[in-house]
Amino acid sequence: MAPFVEVCRYKPVPLSLSSLCTCPCLSSPRKSLILPHFSEKYSNLRLVDSKPFSHCSFTRIPVNRRFITAVARAESNQIGDNGNSKEEHNRNQELQNVEEDSSLDHQKQKSRSQFKKRIVFGLGIGFSVGGIVLAGGWVFTVALAAAVLLSAREYFELVRSKGIARGMTPPPRYLSRVCSVICALMPILTLYFGHIDISVTSAAFVVAMALLLQRGNPRFSQLSSTMFGLFYCGYLPCFWVKLRCGLTAPVLNTGIGRSWPIILGGQAHWTVGLVAILISFCGIIASDTFAFLGGKAFGKTPLISISPKKTWEGAFAGLVGCIVITILLSKSLSWPHSLVSTIAFGVLNFFGSVFGDLTESMIKRDAGVKDSGSLIPGHGGILDRVDSYVFTGALAYSFVRLHGV
Repeated sequence: MAPFVEVCRYKPVPLSLSSLCTCPCLSSPRKSLILPHFSEKYSNLRLVDSKPFSHCSFTRIPVNRRFITAVARAESNQIGDNGNSKEEHNRNQELQNVEEDSSLDHQKQKSRSQFKKRIVFGLGIGFSVGGIVLAGGWVFTVALAAAVLLSAREYFELVRSKGIARGMTPPPRYLSRVCSVICALMPILTLYFGHIDISVTSAAFVVAMALLLQRGNPRFSQLSSTMFGLFYCGYLPCFWVKLRCGLTAPVLNTGIGRSWPIILGGQAHWTVGLVAILISFCGIIASDTFAFLGGKAFGKTPLISISPKKTWEGAFAGLVGCIVITILLSKSLSWPHSLVSTIAFGVLNFFGSVFGDLTESMIKRDAGVKDSGSLIPGHGGILDRVDSYVFTGALAYSFVRLHGV
């Protein structure tokens, strides 16, 4: 009679396909086969003889070679599945590595495109500003007023941001817009009147009264942030107008002035104010460039906590670059005349640039933003580009007035 697979109703016994042994329920091991469990589905099956047993109750299931082969295939498939799972895991790991490499390549390409965009827009801005400075007069003043308007709007948006507004009460939005317009009018008033002391005092008084008489509970933080905005974005940039348009004494010994076309103003066009502003602008650009390159190559010691990327090594490189450019331009433009005055002018431009940059970094850090805006691709906002020039104009104008022409 053919053997049967019988299921014990009382005590399940593990199955074993690889070894033959005697079933504990049988007296003779002659036709008994125990299969330990190679699968959960058949873990309670035993292969026994067809004879009934007195002390166990079984259910008979016919077994043939096909059944044994099917079970063996199931176990081999399970082993194969384990191997496939390992291969799949390795494949997933390789895909993950490929994705990481592609993401790194994408980031490198993105940084390269940002750098190229920064260079292109930087050169465009540089040539445009150079032409505006050479033109002077209303062209220079109106361009400066437009830059002041945009910078003031960015400043008051930073003041109203969540990072700063969390610790203080910002000024109302309508008053911020009025202050931005007042800041933009200050350079024009400077060109027309020559000084804006009365205008600035009057504007500050009107703004302060508007804040004090507003509905609700006026706060000192509103008054302080607004007054600083008028000073930072409006009053300080006006010194560039006083420097470019107010100091009209010509620099007679400059070589470029002698060859300057008469239709463009001739030699009289090259005034002390024009030469001073060109040297200041070029010194600021050299300071930022050399500080960036020096900090990237040798920077190890942090300069200040509000701007972690700035280092003492980069600051020293920026100072050296600013002084070198100032000396070269002073030899070419014949102003200042002495080497000591030239070095002092370069040092003054450097410190004005660094102080303006750090001041804007402090405002952005409190606001919790990286850039003041996104108007200029690759450069951020207007305030990000002009922050180094805000305090430098007042220092350069003071140096020229004290040094003499």
